[in-house]
Amino acid sequence: MTSSLLDAVRAVFATGGALSQAEPQYRPRAGQTAMAEAVAQTICERGVLVVEAGTGVGKTYSYLVPALLSGQRVLVSTATKALQDQLFSRDLPHLVRSLGLPLRMARLKGRSSYLCLQRLLQVRLGREPLDAQVLRAVARVEDWARTTRTGDMAELPDVAEDSQVMPLVTSTRDNCVGRECAHWQACHVNHARQQALDADVTVVNHHLFFADLELRETGMTQLLPQAGVVVIDEAHQLNETGIQFAGLVLSSNQLLAYARDVMQDASQHARGMADWLVLAARLQQAVRDWRLLVGTGSSTQARLRWQGLAPETLDAATWRAAVVHVGRALRAVVQALSGVLEMAPALGQLHTRGESLLQRLAHFVRAVPDDAVRWLELGRQHLRLTESPLQIAKLVREQLMAGHPALGIKAFHAADMEPGGAWALPVETAATDTPMSQADVQLPSASVSAVHAAAQQHAHAAWIFTSATLGLGADLRWFTEPCGLQGAQVLRVDSPFDYASQAALYVPERFPLPSEPGHSAAVAQLAGEGAAVLGGRTLVLTTTLRALEPIGQLLRQRFGLLEPLDVLVQGQGSKHALMQRFRAGTVGGRGCVLVASNTFWEGVDIPGDALQLVVIDKLPFPPPDDPLVEARSRQLECLGRNPFADYVLPEAALALKQGVGRLIRTESDRGIVVVADTRLRTMGYGHSLLQAMPPMRWLEKEADWQAALQALLHPSRPAQAVRGAERRADAADGET
Repeated sequence: MTSSLLDAVRAVFATGGALSQAEPQYRPRAGQTAMAEAVAQTICERGVLVVEAGTGVGKTYSYLVPALLSGQRVLVSTATKALQDQLFSRDLPHLVRSLGLPLRMARLKGRSSYLCLQRLLQVRLGREPLDAQVLRAVARVEDWARTTRTGDMAELPDVAEDSQVMPLVTSTRDNCVGRECAHWQACHVNHARQQALDADVTVVNHHLFFADLELRETGMTQLLPQAGVVVIDEAHQLNETGIQFAGLVLSSNQLLAYARDVMQDASQHARGMADWLVLAARLQQAVRDWRLLVGTGSSTQARLRWQGLAPETLDAATWRAAVVHVGRALRAVVQALSGVLEMAPALGQLHTRGESLLQRLAHFVRAVPDDAVRWLELGRQHLRLTESPLQIAKLVREQLMAGHPALGIKAFHAADMEPGGAWALPVETAATDTPMSQADVQLPSASVSAVHAAAQQHAHAAWIFTSATLGLGADLRWFTEPCGLQGAQVLRVDSPFDYASQAALYVPERFPLPSEPGHSAAVAQLAGEGAAVLGGRTLVLTTTLRALEPIGQLLRQRFGLLEPLDVLVQGQGSKHALMQRFRAGTVGGRGCVLVASNTFWEGVDIPGDALQLVVIDKLPFPPPDDPLVEARSRQLECLGRNPFADYVLPEAALALKQGVGRLIRTESDRGIVVVADTRLRTMGYGHSLLQAMPPMRWLEKEADWQAALQALLHPSRPAQAVRGAERRADAADGET
């Protein structure tokens, strides 16, 4: 099969092949073909391949073409729902048509992405008062519900993911009543899952991918089909997503949502059997008191370290008393529900959900395990308790890919997971008089078999892990090590773009350090200079939300309403709306500047002249006081390794490469990247960071920066400035 699949793949990418015939603008690229051949080889050998494919390689087609031609069932997982939609709605159907393959395709998201007909009915009949804005949103959902075929809430772009209406009209695994639901046959989630199980190609996201593994571990039916080819796209996010599922989370929002559901469902199905309003109100008040305690006793940082029995800055006895108060209120609800389980399926579901919350609350009373990190995350109106492993290597090697010969991983045996053995879980005993007592629950024999089957399900599939950024070094150890993929084949494919002529890098010679008070103002001044020359076309990326507001405010003050520039700031609208305006470029004579952070560093595609200047406020090192960063650094120190060189620097390099990658998206794009951090010039690690970025030409002086801006305005006259900049780049290379 190896030679036949390789020949077929080469024919598709060759001049005159299927892609050339389907796309007149297509031109064969050596890097794209090389990656496709490596993927084909891996599929034939059922191996494991890790590929870093630079921007412009065309990695999506490089993995899809051999996967689709292989005749195997294919599962593709990508980082976000937006990328998932793009892959399913645009790239995949276009390629299937080009290849003339009669394949069934499906897209599957998490349960909370789909309309729940039962929850919508409950909102319509519910007695809980809702404000006018939420009621209007519910009315829009009701109108749409009559015509939608998929139930995918993404079809309603005017209802944001964080809208208050979303949890009201979608379900979770906790509050779904399953086959007892009156809408079971018409359930959008069930239809989407069935389509995924029947499809030849299924597109999911990383969160759902790990959620499927979590379900299979509990002995429940998997969500995803068994595949012969598994592709993990945007793989650089795999570790961060995986540790969320390998860890434990309890939030005040979860507890308050549970109290609201008890108030609604129990009052409806078991009226008079208990004072449900009082029980729910006591739980809500206990949770709010808990949050107020943390708010008055904590610092202003978003995350509090938690190495002892309580988060830092909080008195352990006071903290425990608040947790016990919440536990008692929650247990009272669970005990009341235990007497009415037979009255309605929803009540049994609430009881199970309450026991699970008690179990998690009890876990956070115990000391932090040695191989995990715990922290308390604070929001304006909520708190979130998180405990996480430091990496997913163990999860991958012992559960996800156990038995895969390409990694030399030993397969699971049932004897390794005896009932009552190492897989026993601690839970809260609801009937005891001691609020936080523990008991061991043994893993049932049926669940042992399910875990064994889960470990083997995708084990011998061909696995492809790919991204434009997977770290420093030819071995890509930054990615393979925390993900447990040592032994995988590694391939790096450079971008085909001519960065030396398409892009320039400017790092000011004299500039306030990021730690100095005037840094944000200087960033706004520098970005404003570029935006004024270019008439907008500027994306400012900040490493923190704290820097976002002052930079955005200063740019708005500079340009104001009378200037022909719109200054957009993350948070003033949905990401979709902001990107729509920015991609439109100059509208009605008004250009556009976007100041953003967080998710805008990656997954943002703005080809063409709408973006010609990217300003990065400072080097994106992970915050040293972040509990997760601290714990990973300590772990490396214990192993005798250098945390900065082996963790902090690769993290910064990856983030910087992602941010810089927003600028050049096609062979015709041109622009400038500004990194407003002189440490890139002066510190020894600057050379490593420069090596991680695309090979852009270097702008040494402020005059070069000004000339490069003018060259973007007058593309017919850039040669002299370009040649001068290249000479200075050659001279500066030895100094960096």
